[in-house]
Amino acid sequence: MIMLRSANAINIDTKGRIAMPTRYRDGLMASCQGQFVCTIDLQSPCLLIYPLNEWLVIEKKLSILSSTDPVERRVQRLILGHATETELDKGGRLLIAPALRAHAKLQKKVMLVGQFNKFELWDEALWQKQVEADLLLGLPSADQLTESLKGFSL
Repeated sequence: MIMLRSANAINIDTKGRIAMPTRYRDGLMASCQGQFVCTIDLQSPCLLIYPLNEWLVIEKKLSILSSTDPVERRVQRLILGHATETELDKGGRLLIAPALRAHAKLQKKVMLVGQFNKFELWDEALWQKQVEADLLLGLPSADQLTESLKGFSL
């Protein structure tokens, strides 16, 4: 698996395509043959772009959710209902569907942010606001840390 990391300032063209940064292309072609699934993020105003092999793991998790539980069904409906397949073209670009671009309010300047097994795609201004908000919040006090964060150090 290729590790997706870093925040990349890129542009979205008038046809709705983004250029995948060159440093990722070879690894992504090897791991997923340049095939991706893009969907909405349920917690932030951005899109999630999964290499196809990573998306298949997400789909399996979604298939286990109950279609009769209203919350679980809503999660399935939103994530799967917005899931759109896309692939790298010969120029190393991905086409982002118009409905997805509208959902994330994507303008010309966007941020492609690596998040381990996926990318987040943000409008640049919204990304900057999110980073500022995250920095202002800082970390919770020691008694509010999750077990995972209690053992985390740099």
